[in-house]
Amino acid sequence: MMDRIGDISLFLRVLDLGSISAAARSLDLSVAVASQRLKRLERELGVRLLHRTTRQLHATPEGAALAEQGRALVEDLEALTTGLRQAGTEVAGTLRVTTSASFGRQYISPLLPEFMARHPRIKLSINLNDQRLDLVSSGFDLAIRIGALDDSTLVARKLADNRRVLCASPEYLRKHGAPRAPEDLAHHDCVLLVGSQGRQDVWRMSDPEGREIAVRVRGRFESNYGEVLRDAVVAGLGIAMHSRWHVCDDLASGRLQPVLPDFPIATTGIYAVMPQRRLVPPRVRAFVDFFAEAFGETPPWERCSA
Repeated sequence: MMDRIGDISLFLRVLDLGSISAAARSLDLSVAVASQRLKRLERELGVRLLHRTTRQLHATPEGAALAEQGRALVEDLEALTTGLRQAGTEVAGTLRVTTSASFGRQYISPLLPEFMARHPRIKLSINLNDQRLDLVSSGFDLAIRIGALDDSTLVARKLADNRRVLCASPEYLRKHGAPRAPEDLAHHDCVLLVGSQGRQDVWRMSDPEGREIAVRVRGRFESNYGEVLRDAVVAGLGIAMHSRWHVCDDLASGRLQPVLPDFPIATTGIYAVMPQRRLVPPRVRAFVDFFAEAFGETPPWERCSA
């Protein structure tokens, strides 16, 4: 197909320049090769395209029809391939990103105007969704995901650590006391996340010697949405396990206090994940680089809760 388009382009050049030799020179071809390609095109189409005289070339009626309809085809294809080549080297085009609702609102959204100012040829589509959508079938270029990664078909780049903390309001701790050991959590109201893998009611942490401790917890309040859980724990409904990025302001202001700080929770990560592909589009690479730089060694939520 591409050979045929190339032959049609050569045919159009012959008509424009008036001779096979002039067309061949303009395309850096020998006259013999140009003549063979024109004969191949006529043979494949089953019609004669050119009347050849000793002085001049004229298009046959079939050649005139091909020139009229084929020129638009060749020009459209050249425009398309030029656009694709630019897309492969320029930060341009539509970038579709999905990220968790709370993290996206708090830490992605405020930086998007600066990203778009740096890259004025980008068109941005942001999806805030706590469901882990399939990137390929949903048509996303990348996702920002938090926690353990379990999809080996994706390529991931870590943007920051995701440190977690147990926390409660001062009011709750005054009423119910602070747990002194992980086992005490079984006797407290715990605010639970219900995620894609069900109710997260087994909390894992390490003792001061580094041994893992798993405690099954319970409570009267659960939700699939992090903002609701944060509101509940600030209001004194129990103890929650939160990512530091989600509650750093509350910890800094004293609205929430750490619980069992000597029993750390395993750190996970915040990742940019992309479908596996041979060439990562520049628009995707620019987005990932921008947020890796913005979060840096010490991301903003670690600075505010320090």
